[in-house]
Amino acid sequence: MRRTLFGAFAVMLAAGASHAADVAQPAMDPVLMSAPEVTVQEAATGWYLRGDAGYAFKDMKGAKFYQGGSSASTTDFSSAHLKDSFLLGAGVGYQINSALRTDLTFDYLSRSKFEGSTHGSGAAFGACVGNCTSSDISHMRAYSLLANAYVDLGTFGYVTPYVGGGLGGTYVKWDKLKNTSCADNGSGCDSTVEHGGKGSWRFTYALMAGATVDVTCNLKADIGYRYRHVEGGDMFGFASNGGPGSDKGFDVHEARVGARYLFGGCPQASVTYDEPQPPLVYK
Repeated sequence: MRRTLFGAFAVMLAAGASHAADVAQPAMDPVLMSAPEVTVQEAATGWYLRGDAGYAFKDMKGAKFYQGGSSASTTDFSSAHLKDSFLLGAGVGYQINSALRTDLTFDYLSRSKFEGSTHGSGAAFGACVGNCTSSDISHMRAYSLLANAYVDLGTFGYVTPYVGGGLGGTYVKWDKLKNTSCADNGSGCDSTVEHGGKGSWRFTYALMAGATVDVTCNLKADIGYRYRHVEGGDMFGFASNGGPGSDKGFDVHEARVGARYLFGGCPQASVTYDEPQPPLVYK
């Protein structure tokens, strides 16, 4: 009986020791692999060149001239219309950050025809007396130099809308003005009188809105609208007891397309991997 009890007790001790050894065995920790860390650089900054072309719709504010003779007064043209024309532009700028850029632009407005007229005593001269109407023909071209700033409103896919403004000057060059006055009753016309054209620099401001489209990371297409206001100035000189004359300025509404090339390379995304820790080895 005693042998049987001692044998059972020995078996219980062996089983308990075996279970204790199993509990004390440390658990294997899983090997933790760190996810790669992706860092995207800021939008590219730096110098850029731009080129633009477009069509300009002009709204002339009027014109006036000094009428000699007994009236000796300034008279407004009864009508003053400036036809539309094409434009070409170029510039250099700097992309300050992803939201702000500035540039200096030079634009050329191609030759545009002026058609005006006067009525009554303002048109009367020489053979034309009483009720007369004049036909006044000239041409104008202009060169603008503007300093501009733009705010980019965020990029949506490949498209970045923007707004902007500019200040500067426009050199307006008028060709000679050809003036022909005819009696309204058809009795006759004066000989055509030519007034020498004038040129002058005028204060100009501009407002812009549009969008750029990423063609590549360096090259961007630009589609936009620009409003430009050009102050009035000298238009033509004195001739045959009439003149000089001046225009009252004009607004220009421009539909533009162009491109910008940004120097300095393309932004690249960098990927960093943490070193994996070696697995724990248990012996």
